[in-house]
Amino acid sequence: MSAVDEVDHGRARLYDLLAVLLGRAPHGDLLGMLGGLEGDDSTLGRLVEDLARASRGAVPEVVAREYHDLFIGVGRGELLPYASYYRTGFLNERPLARVREDLRNLGIERDAAMTEPEDHLAILFDCMAGLVSGRLDAEPDAARAFFVRHIEPWAGRFFADLERAKAARFYRSVGGLGSAFVEIETQAFAMDA
Repeated sequence: MSAVDEVDHGRARLYDLLAVLLGRAPHGDLLGMLGGLEGDDSTLGRLVEDLARASRGAVPEVVAREYHDLFIGVGRGELLPYASYYRTGFLNERPLARVREDLRNLGIERDAAMTEPEDHLAILFDCMAGLVSGRLDAEPDAARAFFVRHIEPWAGRFFADLERAKAARFYRSVGGLGSAFVEIETQAFAMDA
């Protein structure tokens, strides 16, 4: 694993954080940790502060219900955080096959215990964290290629939908942070092209 600079380390941590928040409802300890985050005057810093503010005093059971209503629901949640759905209107379509192909090429095997398809945004962000941090052994341009192919075409729309979702309270701040982060990553990867 090569040395990772401070910027890439920060990017990986943000990918990790968003992956965790999209993958499951945050428990009380995580909400406490998030409530202690401090932002700065940058765009992302202000949005991190919004997330911290939303976390302070958040009741884990209430946030768990919100997560359920947003992403699980009875029959289905308000939002479907899958590339296939956002790109084709249906689940388990060609975008999922492309993700599986690229994960296989990166040497990542599906965990038999995993219940979500690999095109879930939490899984995609987890992979990006591994690529950006160097935890995954990959070609130098692998993170850019993965982002452009699997995240850029739809994640911004998903996060915008999350900001406006009827069931969103705590997750509104997650939507704002994710939306800004995807936009910044899109611009940065475009400059690298």
